[in-house]
Amino acid sequence: MNTATISPLEQAQAKPTSGASIKHLPVNLFGAVMGLAGLGLAWRMAHQNFGVSPLVGEAIGLFASLVFAVLGVGYLTKLVRHRQAVANEFTHPIAGNFFGTIVIAILLLSVVAAPYSELLGQGLWTIGSVLTVILGGLVLSRLFKGKQDLQHAVPAWLIPGVATLDIAVTGGQMPMAWAAELNLFAMAVGAALALIFLTSIFPRLVHQEPLAKAMVPSLMILVAPFEVGFLAYANLFGIDRFAALLFYFGLFLAVVLGFKVFRRDVPFAPSWWAISFPLAALANAALKYAHAQGGLPLQLIAWAILLFLSVALAVLTWKTLASLVRGKLLAG
Repeated sequence: MNTATISPLEQAQAKPTSGASIKHLPVNLFGAVMGLAGLGLAWRMAHQNFGVSPLVGEAIGLFASLVFAVLGVGYLTKLVRHRQAVANEFTHPIAGNFFGTIVIAILLLSVVAAPYSELLGQGLWTIGSVLTVILGGLVLSRLFKGKQDLQHAVPAWLIPGVATLDIAVTGGQMPMAWAAELNLFAMAVGAALALIFLTSIFPRLVHQEPLAKAMVPSLMILVAPFEVGFLAYANLFGIDRFAALLFYFGLFLAVVLGFKVFRRDVPFAPSWWAISFPLAALANAALKYAHAQGGLPLQLIAWAILLFLSVALAVLTWKTLASLVRGKLLAG
């Protein structure tokens, strides 16, 4: 495989490392905010539906907000000092999709912030929604140029489409008169984009070379359209049989992919944060479905997913901070 078909992360791993620099801050680290915010919202739902302490969810939500602030300042610094590096990342057929992690993070943080300031929550949701629609349009327009390399059809392609679905996931309680129509628009666009991209990604995964090890964690992104789709659909239409089908297939896919992703031979890299948001969406969906349907088995499944997610993100946070301290995280 030539360097045109691999991500900047893989190219960097193939070269001798240089000194740490903000130039090498990868945009996919914003996936950490997505996962942490999703985890905080899951624990908040556990408080609302099952009576656990509210402190856990709120503390995690605050931590997610701080991480976003730090990464935001860092990436803005990268934009000012190394504009070409940002441009190269944005136009890359694989890495460019991870800019969707920024807008999803804004949308999720709007829900984190809402109980403390309705105005802030509504403002973040509005900004996130506008940026999400623009990004989705840019990504789709780029694909319409044609002659796309099938090797580039990887799970990361789903991120812009899932981002659009997240407008409906986070906007269910927005009081603005136009919010309901925007939620329907986002559900339509997100569902169609997810379907289109899935029909390209699955044949590539089945018939082409396996993903490089650095990209293996991104396989978990395949779960996101179904669980985020469940949450968006449930917000707009309630939990019915179709919503249950989305939830159960996402759960099945997460179990199958788990055996492929969680392997000792896949080394730690920022790309591991790709597992966080799909699993956070699964945890939120499982808690919501268990509360709606009742029954001990569903509650046990939901709690098992939530606890697994909590441990996984704690490990990823520790490894990321350790990598930063050792100077490897921002090494070229």
